[in-house]
Amino acid sequence: MEYKFTTENFEQEVMNSDVPVLVDFYADWCGPCKMMGPVVEELAKEYEGKAKVGKINVDQERALAMKFKVMSIPSFLIIKNGEVVEKAMGAMDKSDLEAKLKNAM
Repeated sequence: MEYKFTTENFEQEVMNSDVPVLVDFYADWCGPCKMMGPVVEELAKEYEGKAKVGKINVDQERALAMKFKVMSIPSFLIIKNGEVVEKAMGAMDKSDLEAKLKNAM
């Protein structure tokens, strides 16, 4: 299941998660973000129960984008035990993003 993270649920769903969390910072108008959409959805299905995978729309959740200093999108954060353990920017192969998630597990 792909999560939708917001200011309201971020602390509970991401920072207090007992599994690693892959967060995709995106915008609806962003071409590379649209390219990564299916990849993020696949990872959400494949890692259900082992990790959380979800998205943050930077236009709707500006405070979260600023908190994590997101300067370009798509940006991916992997958060484990309330700490950012990996950060990546731009479109990439599924295998590259998956490897980053596996490293955090």
